[in-house]
Amino acid sequence: MSNRARKIFILFSIIIPILIYCYFYYEPMLRNAPFKSGEFVSLKYKWGVGQTLDNTYDSSTGAYQYVNAKDSIIKTNVKLRKDDIIYLHSKATQIGFWNFPELLANNTVDTVDKAKLRYELEFNYKRTSKKVVYYSDYNQIPKLRDLAVQMKTIVEQTIASADERYGKKN
Repeated sequence: MSNRARKIFILFSIIIPILIYCYFYYEPMLRNAPFKSGEFVSLKYKWGVGQTLDNTYDSSTGAYQYVNAKDSIIKTNVKLRKDDIIYLHSKATQIGFWNFPELLANNTVDTVDKAKLRYELEFNYKRTSKKVVYYSDYNQIPKLRDLAVQMKTIVEQTIASADERYGKKN
């Protein structure tokens, strides 16, 4: 058998069946994936101490409220671009945000009573949504804590850059 015939044989007997198998195996999963960037509706991000979450952002309305260094509440309107949404969605997918538990806290019984820094991040899509509540003192799974901090930082940076862009236009 010649070298060319051997390559054609391997192509038709091994590589093409594997590609066909991968297509039929993964295509339904990708088609029915619950979190698609094209179905994105809104992002809600809140943070604060204890029950009071004075700092909020809602991408559907663009309402952005935060407490500045002088303890004054600043209200502004910040819209995220489509590129920002795609970036946040891809980062959430890359980090594995969709697999996070709903609550990242050391003790689920007394999380509401204590004055701890709390972050709520919610991605809303047409068919589903994902909300994660993260307490800053969480230390049970260090890798999960680091990923939650990373996701929080990415969202904060994206909102801050959108606020900066929006502020320059006005």
